[in-house]
Amino acid sequence: MYERDVLAENWRRPLKGKIPQVPAELDLVVEDVDGGFCGAVVACDKEAVTLEDRFGRRRLFPLEPAAFLLEGKVVTLVRPATAPQAPRRSASGSIAVEGLRARVAKESRIYVEGVHDAALVEKVWGHDLRVEGVVVEYLEGIDHLPSIVAEFGPGPDRRLGVLVDHLIPGSKESRIASQVSSPHVLIVGHPFVDVWQAVRPSVLKIASWPAVPRGLPWKEGVIAALGWDLEPRDAWRRILGSVTTYADLEPELLGPVEELIDFVTAPSEDD
Repeated sequence: MYERDVLAENWRRPLKGKIPQVPAELDLVVEDVDGGFCGAVVACDKEAVTLEDRFGRRRLFPLEPAAFLLEGKVVTLVRPATAPQAPRRSASGSIAVEGLRARVAKESRIYVEGVHDAALVEKVWGHDLRVEGVVVEYLEGIDHLPSIVAEFGPGPDRRLGVLVDHLIPGSKESRIASQVSSPHVLIVGHPFVDVWQAVRPSVLKIASWPAVPRGLPWKEGVIAALGWDLEPRDAWRRILGSVTTYADLEPELLGPVEELIDFVTAPSEDD
């Protein structure tokens, strides 16, 4: 007979003194015992550790005994003797290049539909684009995209990336995009009617972006539904001002923009 019920205690948390203590060093990958969140250490103080998973999501966890799994074994994370100092990150999440100097712009370009798209891309990816020497230009719509592409004259060392709003099957935008065919042009897009919707509603402290009936101007309809006493340009200032990093944007925009940057900065076959 056992003197006690061996299953009565939390099996994941062995008796005190038998749990190894592990410094929460930068980039150490651990898993939260209770919730299963797995990520790398990006910050740690005397009371809590911040983990970032492979999707860029971050969560804060208290430094409690036996609260994490390291390579499948229960451990207690403790603050390192020297707190981890993560490299400074740009708004896009990339490692910031210190002492960056302007460089000659590449011939390759990224085109976006409007000034709001350009402003949002600049705010989040501006540092990365300056590092790479890539210029973003706006088109004021894509109705004449095929002729615009022809005028640009894409080639192996002169690539063109285009970001399109509302690029979904059957849309006007998708029909126009299908008219462009070149190995030196990449057209990607997001499903939103307007790039405003690419900003997460929670960032603006709203439950969701309002649905605007067909036939009504979308921006004005959104402003009215939200009860904002603002002109569209002032509403956009409020929206853009709420964005600080890539985490404030929806994945449906993040992926396409990253894809465009990779495309226009990839070395040519002759390099």
